[in-house]
Amino acid sequence: MVRHHKIKEGQERSEPSILIVDDDARLRDLIKRALSDYRVFQAGNSSEALKMYHREPVDLVLTDVMMPGDSGIVLLKQIKALNPNAVVIIMTGFLEKEVILNALKEGADDFICKPLNLLQLKSAVEKSLSRRKLKEELANLKQLDCLKSNFLSNISHKLRTPITTISLFLQNIDQGVYGRFDETFCQSARMINEEASHLGRLVEDLLTFSQVMSGSDGMSYEKIALDALVTKVLQHSREAQSKPNVETVVTRDVLPVMNLDRQKMTFAIQQIIDNAFKFSGEIGQILIALQYRDDQVHIVVSDSGVGIPQEELAKVLEKFYQIDPDNTGQVRGFGLGLYYAQEFVRQHGGELAIESEPGCGTTITISLPVQ
Repeated sequence: MVRHHKIKEGQERSEPSILIVDDDARLRDLIKRALSDYRVFQAGNSSEALKMYHREPVDLVLTDVMMPGDSGIVLLKQIKALNPNAVVIIMTGFLEKEVILNALKEGADDFICKPLNLLQLKSAVEKSLSRRKLKEELANLKQLDCLKSNFLSNISHKLRTPITTISLFLQNIDQGVYGRFDETFCQSARMINEEASHLGRLVEDLLTFSQVMSGSDGMSYEKIALDALVTKVLQHSREAQSKPNVETVVTRDVLPVMNLDRQKMTFAIQQIIDNAFKFSGEIGQILIALQYRDDQVHIVVSDSGVGIPQEELAKVLEKFYQIDPDNTGQVRGFGLGLYYAQEFVRQHGGELAIESEPGCGTTITISLPVQ
């Protein structure tokens, strides 16, 4: 449970607040004087400190380890349970390995050894408060990403039903279920159905991106045969199925089984293969080479399409950037596929490289370390 202190109406927080927890009142007073730039609260033991933490807006807890009642490590654990982003500095005259390991295990942000060096104390407090601010900003960004992901997922699910209904109705018109109409009407119905189908694919892509965004931080490794994964992606590629006259040539070395995140690597390979077909003409060739060289596996996808101008090569991996070779302003998609493909390859310790020339096609290479 994440707990946030509320500031009462009319109350201003001009400086950070620090809670000093130590059973030695004289030491607490000396620390308070040294930290005169901050609002300072004091507690003589863990129980008193916990009550103070509930009652006051504390930005940082500075606690001794050995005190009457619960230790500073227990207090650290209790505070982190209330707020995982809380900042806690441990003061200790004991440098035993077990004490340090327990404190690290419970999420201590820093250590200060007794007898205290006041300059070191001030420096540790300043650094820890700066890290706290960064933690809060990162937590806010993650919350925004989660909200965006949930929004995309919800709207995708809500749009699928009406799109399916519209598409089925138009297909029934085209097949004469409601009687015969003149050819102009039927052509219009077919065109609208194609657009409805495209809208349905966009909604599916939105759902995919929402799933990708929600799991973009964590990794779930498993043993995977990469050549089988590439074959499966190729077989299920909508873009490949829509270009029956584009020849696909696959060459492969014997590849080792690799530890990969299946969802993320499938997504990355799918985006590259789909793009190869998407930017090829109705007739052409796609070359897919699976290579094992120098303890690295390379997936090389080359197309015979329109290619990418040099001035745009550096931009194609940016969020929302899309190549528009025909200058129609109607490029289909969201411009997110290659961005996330590169991110996921990097999370595997690999690299994604693009080579292209206008009129000569494009080659994208995924390089992954075997270990």
